[in-house]
Amino acid sequence: MQDKKLQVIPLGGLGEFGMHMMAIRYGDDIIVIDAGMMFPEDDLLGVDIVTPDLTYLKENRQHVRALLLTHGHEDHIGAVAFFLEEFDVPVYGTPFTLSLVERRLEEYDVEQPNLKPAKPKDIVSIGPFKVEFIHVTHSIVSCVAMAITTPLGVIIHTGDFKVDPTPTDNELFDLHTLADYGKRGVLLLLSDSTNADRPGYSDSERAVRPRLEDVFNRSENRLFVSCFSSSIHRLQLILDLSHEFGRKVALVGRSMISVTEIAHRHGLLDIPDGVLIRPQDVAEAKPSKTTILISGTQGEPMSALSRVAVDNHKHISISPGDTVVLSSRIIPGNEKTIFRMIDHLSKRGADVMYGSMNPPLHVSGHGSMEELRLVLNLVRPRYFVPVHGEYRQLAKHVRLASHLHGIGLEEAFIMQTGDVLEMDSRGARRAGRVTVGRVCIDSGAVGEVVGDMVIRDRRVISEDGIVLPIIAINKMTGKIETPPEIVSRGFALESDTAFMRSAREAVSRTLEGSSAEEKSDPGVMKEKIRADLKRFISRETQRRPMIMPVILEI
Repeated sequence: MQDKKLQVIPLGGLGEFGMHMMAIRYGDDIIVIDAGMMFPEDDLLGVDIVTPDLTYLKENRQHVRALLLTHGHEDHIGAVAFFLEEFDVPVYGTPFTLSLVERRLEEYDVEQPNLKPAKPKDIVSIGPFKVEFIHVTHSIVSCVAMAITTPLGVIIHTGDFKVDPTPTDNELFDLHTLADYGKRGVLLLLSDSTNADRPGYSDSERAVRPRLEDVFNRSENRLFVSCFSSSIHRLQLILDLSHEFGRKVALVGRSMISVTEIAHRHGLLDIPDGVLIRPQDVAEAKPSKTTILISGTQGEPMSALSRVAVDNHKHISISPGDTVVLSSRIIPGNEKTIFRMIDHLSKRGADVMYGSMNPPLHVSGHGSMEELRLVLNLVRPRYFVPVHGEYRQLAKHVRLASHLHGIGLEEAFIMQTGDVLEMDSRGARRAGRVTVGRVCIDSGAVGEVVGDMVIRDRRVISEDGIVLPIIAINKMTGKIETPPEIVSRGFALESDTAFMRSAREAVSRTLEGSSAEEKSDPGVMKEKIRADLKRFISRETQRRPMIMPVILEI
């Protein structure tokens, strides 16, 4: 039994933001922690979401025992539907997290998932693993860390966290349980590194109240507040302030409505009696007594706030003197769309509040340096691997742990997605890599995987355009019936008649130099024309458009 290896294998989320997935293997048993997605970078044209490559898990399909979820953010649960298409295993999480998962699964028509609710302090046995769920504070409710007891020792996975001393729901981070495990001995700590480069402590969620109170005091017209729909603490604060100031609240946006319903059903959101009105009743309500809680903080083109900004919402519109509050952070990469939306709101006469302020409009849900150091000091692991962050954050987190060397910590590993950390009775070491990558999903055709070739073709077309040489060949005689034509789209020189004439002549030369047998084979002719025209265009223009010959057999 003791000869078996314990392996920790990140399949996503290390060296990148989002797409979190971690496999833990002992012998022939694998458990998976989180199955997240990430939003695509600008070069992934036409891609809606990106999920982890499940090749390693598919290769070891018979060993996968369960999926465990730390919390309900999309970067941790967004790929659950794709995971369950491949693996019929139980999914463990808090009741609120599993309700968010169910909402996602309905969109992808995943039937009868085996969802197993677990509360903090619950312990579940899965093969050789015993997993205890530990309550942590974060920007979403019902978050847990996990203490995973294995035959070789305890692994603690923090999930996303910050140590909030004054959470709005008064549910404190369970530091006592972490400390108890630390006293008994922890083999490995896997800890959130998102804010490892931010000094001090992250502000408590309560730090947002003074700024929002000031906004409610000063707003004389309608008040629009946009925040992440998963930020239940923030939603509660806005509902409470609206009630205190005698304002009615309209919930606008699909995600805002559905997450609010789920949170209310689980007793995590208290909605004062009589405070809600329907979006269609906003036009009749007194503007100075109306709050609109609306989704779309990141300027997503089809989000409710973006449609309101361009006066394209069926119930809600902006009037001069309205106040719009973006109580959220600007996610890197979204700056252009967010500021474009803010411009549209400002043109309609709204006073838009966003960005860094003191007191703040938004606080981070991730622990800063001192909170990360506190967790390290409580757990005092034998080995340490920072998770959830890009390389610079992982490296900073390892430096934060350096003071533990000699008093428990033997080694810290900066790992990246696909690396294997192997442990046995002799210690821990790197043990190669497994197949990892990203799977691009076009949700326009629900769940359709977009391959690398498609991405490459889209990129080529977007940069250099597409050129279609069209040739009509008599399939009986092999003769060219009409001079070649060239149609192009997005090609910079399509209006240059002299160049296009030379390109047609290049195609004609290819046809003249081809034998009758070649002309009778459309596949051969297409490849010859494509290769020769590609050389000609590259030599003349240094551009590489996509070339797709079309041969009409008449």
